[in-house]
Amino acid sequence: MKKHVVRIVGGDYRKTPIPVVDAAGLRPTPDRVRETLFNWLHHFWGGEYADKRILDLFAGTGALGFEAASRGAGHVQMVEINPAAVAALRALKARLKAENVRIHAGDALVVLDRLDSAPFDLIMLDPPFEQGWLDRIWARLPAVLRPDGLLYIESEAALEPPGGFQLLRQSKAGHVHFHLLRFAATQKTVNNPAIS
Repeated sequence: MKKHVVRIVGGDYRKTPIPVVDAAGLRPTPDRVRETLFNWLHHFWGGEYADKRILDLFAGTGALGFEAASRGAGHVQMVEINPAAVAALRALKARLKAENVRIHAGDALVVLDRLDSAPFDLIMLDPPFEQGWLDRIWARLPAVLRPDGLLYIESEAALEPPGGFQLLRQSKAGHVHFHLLRFAATQKTVNNPAIS
């Protein structure tokens, strides 16, 4: 049986194949969905990536994070818990000599709670479906996302974002709903029940 492979669609690493390891819940973001996302980002960022800090929280194959790195993002931090996926991410980083990429092996919630670096300009969330990950993550995001930072989410259903987040774009490909949101820091209050 032929191994499944996805490819980076734009930037310096364009057409680079990304091997897909066999891991439960792993769904690489399809090429056309990544192309749509980065068209959206191009619109909101004017094509400027060099000063951007990006967190790919459920990295999986790294398709989203390496796509951002390929387009010149200043810093891309990937988080993944599956050992085989982590090994594949590290191998691809080494092959690409992607100095702007850091790979962290660990649990997404633990990493979110321990992050102490500058807030991120974009957080990308493509967690395993139907495991309640987003409910556990919403309240942690304001601490690690800069004011007016962006949030990209893939989910099994269309999202109704909680207070403090503004839906900018959304679309659907097959069974996957994908969304781009802005963190509206001016709405952030510690007493907001929607994000507590």
